[in-house]
Amino acid sequence: MGKKKTFFFSAVILVVFFSFWELVSTLQWVNPLFIPPFSKIVRSTFNMLIHKNLLNDIATSAGRAAAGTVLAVVFGVPAGLVLALPYRALKTVLGSFTDVLSQVNPFILFHILILFLGIGEEVKITIVVWSAVWPIMFNTASGIEDSDRLLFKAGRAFGGGRLVFFRKIVLPAAAPKIFSGIRIGAGYSLFMLIAAEMMGGKSGLGWQILNYQSSFQIESIFSAALVIALLGIVFDGVILGIQKICLRGQE
Repeated sequence: MGKKKTFFFSAVILVVFFSFWELVSTLQWVNPLFIPPFSKIVRSTFNMLIHKNLLNDIATSAGRAAAGTVLAVVFGVPAGLVLALPYRALKTVLGSFTDVLSQVNPFILFHILILFLGIGEEVKITIVVWSAVWPIMFNTASGIEDSDRLLFKAGRAFGGGRLVFFRKIVLPAAAPKIFSGIRIGAGYSLFMLIAAEMMGGKSGLGWQILNYQSSFQIESIFSAALVIALLGIVFDGVILGIQKICLRGQE
């Protein structure tokens, strides 16, 4: 019942927001040249999906974001495990090192990477990985550190080797926080990717937004922004679905 109420209130808030947007633009309380009515943006989005190459740009950006997020998981989860090891000296050194690196601005990193990798797929996916890996790493470490130590002791008492212990005890205990980090990282990755495509790219949603801006196609800019927001919702929903499947036995 709680989830249904939350969904209902969220839907009501969205309807009120978009209705207010439609009203203030239609009545010209704001300049409709700069903020078009929401109904026009929806029509523009459908027209772009049918008559333009928007679907190709969506597929390009989604593929880059998905590839970067998967790589961030591959790197971030093991790194978080190492960061959570119960060795104080190691945690101090690695913790300080990762704290500094995680503060490096992706936009500054983008310009540095261009010098070595050029403007290609590698630099965009690297930016995605860099943006997503830190919340995954830190949430993995936090999930392991916050897990019930009695559970770990009971697991060791049954034996079975380190690999079995990690797969059967450690990962399931930390999984909720790991997935929380993946969802945060996926959100970062998508929006950082759009910025990277705007700064240096020849395809993708970010690149298209830059083209629309240069030719003053305001409705198309809003349409692309709407598609990006929906793509972010889809990404989060996919990860949430995977989380429910993986954690079904723990619920």
